[in-house]
Amino acid sequence: MTFNSKKTSSGIASQAAETLKNPNASAVAKSLAGSALSQVQGAYQTGKAMETKASHVLQSSKYSDDTKALAASLLSQSNRLR
Repeated sequence: MTFNSKKTSSGIASQAAETLKNPNASAVAKSLAGSALSQVQGAYQTGKAMETKASHVLQSSKYSDDTKALAASLLSQSNRLR
């Protein structure tokens, strides 16, 4: 795996933490939030499956702006070669 110098911002990390604590958040939102939090230190990058999930979220009208922000953050930290 290539080193990823991109990190989840503190604002997105806070939003992700709130999403994980929210009992009404969707499974997709919680999945994106967990992935975003795992990238706070920059040691990990978004995997192919999560890239696909985040892409579908951004293309759909059924997800909230908060969920789309998490998806956009993950895609910005993905492998550019993929």
